[in-house]
Amino acid sequence: MTALPDTAARPGAAPAPGAGGAAPRRGRSTLRRALAYAGLSVVTVLVLVPFAWMLSSSLKRDNQVFTVPIQWIPQELRWSNFIEIWERIPLLTYLGNSAFLSVMITLLQVLTGSFAAYGFSKVRFPGRDALFLAYIATIAVPWQAYMVPQYIMMQQAELTDTYWSIILLQAFGAFGVFLMRQYYMSIPDDLCEAARIDGLSEYGIYWRIMLPLSKPALASLALLTFVNTWNDYMGPFIYLTSNELWTIQLGLRSFVGQYDAEYAMIMTGAVLSVLPIMVIFLFGQRYFIRGIATSGLK
Repeated sequence: MTALPDTAARPGAAPAPGAGGAAPRRGRSTLRRALAYAGLSVVTVLVLVPFAWMLSSSLKRDNQVFTVPIQWIPQELRWSNFIEIWERIPLLTYLGNSAFLSVMITLLQVLTGSFAAYGFSKVRFPGRDALFLAYIATIAVPWQAYMVPQYIMMQQAELTDTYWSIILLQAFGAFGVFLMRQYYMSIPDDLCEAARIDGLSEYGIYWRIMLPLSKPALASLALLTFVNTWNDYMGPFIYLTSNELWTIQLGLRSFVGQYDAEYAMIMTGAVLSVLPIMVIFLFGQRYFIRGIATSGLK
């Protein structure tokens, strides 16, 4: 007579590992995933609500923008707002000025930030870490603390009411240096040492090894810098006084009158100003996420 296995022969024996506990674990994992998706959905809705209100307001009259309760879908869709705004202000000039400043400052910050980060991460010299900490500490200093001295410097250099005042002041950024340095620290030093043994200069290592390996971090820095420069209001407001030099943020302010504001036109311009940023982010989000996740900011 064939003998039964021990687990079957003994009633009350413990079940085999994984036999009874797999289903509850799968259930808990599914519940956690569902809760995570639900939380992300709520956060997404909260983030998109202001954009939905902005788009809805751009299709209304001025006296309908702040109605209570909010009318999300206007009874009369005023698509003419998107035509009228081009006739009211030189919108194309403002958009071009914003694009010029954003591209120039982004290129300069990517160049200076990556080059300085290479020195702070891969070049050994006395006081390197102390100098880096002192430079990064400037992030904690509010811009209002040195706003007046900067303006006096630009005024004495006769650079006010020119693009150079904004470009020179924003061509360097401590955050960009920090972001790129964190990414460079993840690249093995052996690559640089091997290149030095082969006779490659520090400039060659930076240009031919570090930059090709840091495309995600460069894309992240470029995207963040472009968005910040595009949305900057105080910088152009302080240094640019000529109307032909205004950016889109200053141009939208022209709809604010002495006693009232044309809120529908402001929202229409805001929608048009957001479109370039949205397109750039959609095309660069893959590199942006990868660069942030691998640069110590996750």
